[in-house]
Amino acid sequence: MVRQRSQSVTLSDVARRAGVSVATASKALNARDEVAPATRRRVLEAAEELSFHPNALAKGLISGRTRTIGLLTDELGERFAFPVLLGIENALGNEQMCVLLCDARGDVIRRRHYIRTLLARQVDGFIILGDSNDIRPSLTQDIPVPVVYVYGESDDPKDLSVLADDAGGARLAVEHLVSLGRRRIGHITGPETYRAARDRVTGLHSVLAEAGLPLAGGDPLYGEWSQRWGRHAGRMLLTADPDIDAVFCGNDQIATGVAETLLDLGRRIPDDVAIVGYDNWEVFAADCRPPLTTVDLNLQQLGATAVKQLFAALDGERAAGVIRQPCRLVVRESTGPVASLGAARGARTDVIPRTVPT
Repeated sequence: MVRQRSQSVTLSDVARRAGVSVATASKALNARDEVAPATRRRVLEAAEELSFHPNALAKGLISGRTRTIGLLTDELGERFAFPVLLGIENALGNEQMCVLLCDARGDVIRRRHYIRTLLARQVDGFIILGDSNDIRPSLTQDIPVPVVYVYGESDDPKDLSVLADDAGGARLAVEHLVSLGRRRIGHITGPETYRAARDRVTGLHSVLAEAGLPLAGGDPLYGEWSQRWGRHAGRMLLTADPDIDAVFCGNDQIATGVAETLLDLGRRIPDDVAIVGYDNWEVFAADCRPPLTTVDLNLQQLGATAVKQLFAALDGERAAGVIRQPCRLVVRESTGPVASLGAARGARTDVIPRTVPT
């Protein structure tokens, strides 16, 4: 019979119920090798019967760890931050670890304060969350515990950074268009100052070169990450190359604007012009006319990968360099009927690994 917990249950209570010493009970609960399997089962059963939960502070004093991770970001309100945070929290929760979240809001003084505060809380390690998948200054020199950077690359090659593979994601998009027989493919994207925009152009060019195809319109059209830019640039692209049959867009907002312009000009999507977006932002991708084929950054998995790498560092297996997390292509009606594409390609969404440690 399971005892209702009316008072604090101690390790001594568990040891007494299992008929072992306190030391043996402790070893059994911490999965130490010195305990026989039958004894461990008896201790675990006693702990369950008594509703015993080990004191986290006591465990920390014994193990030298608090099972707490510091998570430092500069832009908590950034749309891309939340899926990464969710992936981090899920991965830590699965290991019964806690996270302390601090948002420096881009302020250097606030950031230093939070680093000191988290260290005073004796966190076991840090995850530094970026806001643009771009290069950022390293903070590792101020942090004496393991650090992993995610969705932002440290400028110190000795650090470990986990990034979305933007070049690989662009390859998925353009390979898809080429496989559908599209030969006049244009590209409209955001500001050239963004590394993500430049990396996606690199992936685009590599696929076109392999297929022996020119870039329709001559050059990528750089501008804003907005529907307005998509509408304007869509007209520019059609004026420069009226025979265009596909547009790869740097994000879903731009792609939605391009779709509006094509429909206004009497072009059929995807019959006359196919469109692929980027980010898989449901607000735009699913509600676009027609719904957008797009590239998903796998941001939750990005957060989970950062946690996995931090755990490895905590176990003494520190790595350095960059891990690029694969993206996936989400196929919708803007490149063709989903049913026929699914039959041809095996699924509604195609996941093609492109992890490139460097």
